[in-house]
Amino acid sequence: MEAVPAQALACGTWSPPDVLGVRGYSGKRPWWVRQPMTAMTKSELRRLARARRKQFVADRGSALFPTHVPHMSELLALLSPQMCVAGYCAMASEANISQLLTDLEGRGSALALPWIGAQGQDMLFRSWSDAAQLGMAADKFLQPLSTADQVAPDIILMPLLGFDRQGNRLGQDYDRALAQQSEPLRIGVAWSVQEFENLPADPWDMPLDAILTEAEWIRPETSRCAKER
Repeated sequence: MEAVPAQALACGTWSPPDVLGVRGYSGKRPWWVRQPMTAMTKSELRRLARARRKQFVADRGSALFPTHVPHMSELLALLSPQMCVAGYCAMASEANISQLLTDLEGRGSALALPWIGAQGQDMLFRSWSDAAQLGMAADKFLQPLSTADQVAPDIILMPLLGFDRQGNRLGQDYDRALAQQSEPLRIGVAWSVQEFENLPADPWDMPLDAILTEAEWIRPETSRCAKER
């Protein structure tokens, strides 16, 4: 048995993330079986999520995240003047929120981006504006220059590999930063195909307050978005 590719071979339909199949099977019975999500490791889930995300962007033809969608109002409703929003510079098939950050800055929000001094060091957030110069981090992503002010964001927009509706996430690099900064609202940005039914969660994992996709705004039951800020 082996994991089915992100896009099922039959009829071009998406395969569920918990499906295992037999390559080259020619019998009459179904060529796939469901594997419980709890039986899949986070590494296996990450591979599936990356494949889905990559295929979705390839089919769509662009990784640019749409800003003129009705549910964007849910995010905008959380903002107040001079609030600091930490975004990110997208890599590969991650949802590219560059236009969204430009729009937020135009609305009066202060912007920040993740910053890592050297490989293995904890992530910080440094101030950034749409016109500011960027440098390259050791992990090969764009980040503010080391001379930019360190800030404490009010909202953190982070790219996801996967998510579920309980606010659990598959991500990378943000875990220690989220543990050190528990106050900011944690909002994941992803494509809808990156959703899983139930992701494994460790006791120390910090749940998301909301998930923003091209299709909807998802607010888990544990979300702080509904509470007074």
